[in-house]
Amino acid sequence: MNATAVLHSEWIKLKSLRGTAGSLLAVLLVTVGITALAFATIGRSEADNAGAEPVYDAFYALNFGQIAAITFGATAVSSEYVGGALRVSLAAVPRRGLLYAAKAAVVGALALVVGVATSFTAFLVGQSFLGPYAIGLDRPGAVRACLGAGIYLALMALLAAGLTTVLRSGVAVLSILIPFILIVSFVVGDVAGGAADFLPDRAGQQILHEHPAGTLGAWSGLAVCAAWAAAALLAGWWSLRRRDA
Repeated sequence: MNATAVLHSEWIKLKSLRGTAGSLLAVLLVTVGITALAFATIGRSEADNAGAEPVYDAFYALNFGQIAAITFGATAVSSEYVGGALRVSLAAVPRRGLLYAAKAAVVGALALVVGVATSFTAFLVGQSFLGPYAIGLDRPGAVRACLGAGIYLALMALLAAGLTTVLRSGVAVLSILIPFILIVSFVVGDVAGGAADFLPDRAGQQILHEHPAGTLGAWSGLAVCAAWAAAALLAGWWSLRRRDA
């Protein structure tokens, strides 16, 4: 099978899996829904705080949306390890590198499209509740943050996809990544100081700040997050090549 045919087959796989499609849709619904709820209730009072960051605060719900993005990446790959599906995939596409690259490309492309749509929608929905405190896309750093947020969600999905290929279990990856992002990252940040800026979530979210502070800048932080995702994908490729199906 040529590359185009393999990409098409991976697209058919992902859209036909209910759990995978649901987790991808959840990226949009969770992020926009929590944004609307938070900004409708406490948005104006929080916007009036002296230390408020209008651009960064607009992406508050991204902390929840990234969980759905991680789930999408994990379930997209873990489905291959259920019921011997990987053996069937390899029978159709014996070139493991091609199969793996096609799956990563489809996962990344879908996550990027949904991520960018989610970030722009969440930004605009949130600002609609702020009245005089609202900012627009013409605010310095706003468009960069929206685009960067979409890329960040795609990178987190790819990070999860790579780790799932290594561990062969979506449950194991979710059990590691979600507590790490929600708890461990903040604990390490309090203890390790500047070194924590190089963790994937903290580095990637530098793109959301209008004026990033710390060791990394906006795009360099996103590049560090991309390096984490690339390392996970490389480890997944090595694992797929070396192990039996």
